[in-house]
Amino acid sequence: MTMTEAIQSFIARYTDFQGRSRRSEYWWVFLAGFIIGAVWGLLMTLIGGGYGAGLLLSGIMFLFGLAVLIPGIALSVRRFHDLGQTGWLLLVFVLLGLIPIVGFLATIGLYIWFAMPGKVGPNQYGPDPKGGHDVGVFS
Repeated sequence: MTMTEAIQSFIARYTDFQGRSRRSEYWWVFLAGFIIGAVWGLLMTLIGGGYGAGLLLSGIMFLFGLAVLIPGIALSVRRFHDLGQTGWLLLVFVLLGLIPIVGFLATIGLYIWFAMPGKVGPNQYGPDPKGGHDVGVFS
């Protein structure tokens, strides 16, 4: 999956909490968000932060964050599904994120977990998004 395909899937499935999402979809969207945040931060630094145009940029970034909040949650739930886990685990990680130090470690753990390959073949959350099939040889 290319970055363009991942972004298109992210937008098209913005409220889809069912099914599975591949690693590539998650990480391409993550990278796009990181790049947008970095460019926005650079613009904020150059413009001067909380005055005039900087305040306007802050408002736009806040609205962007709100716009991608639900799709981001949906993508994370689908990523958990691809790993054969319930999407409710995301709530556990969000709650752990509220605890200093523990939240930092939980976030690292979540990223490591999301970097792992999904379950091969269909699982209780749907067919393999890579199109693979489980022949039962190594199960």
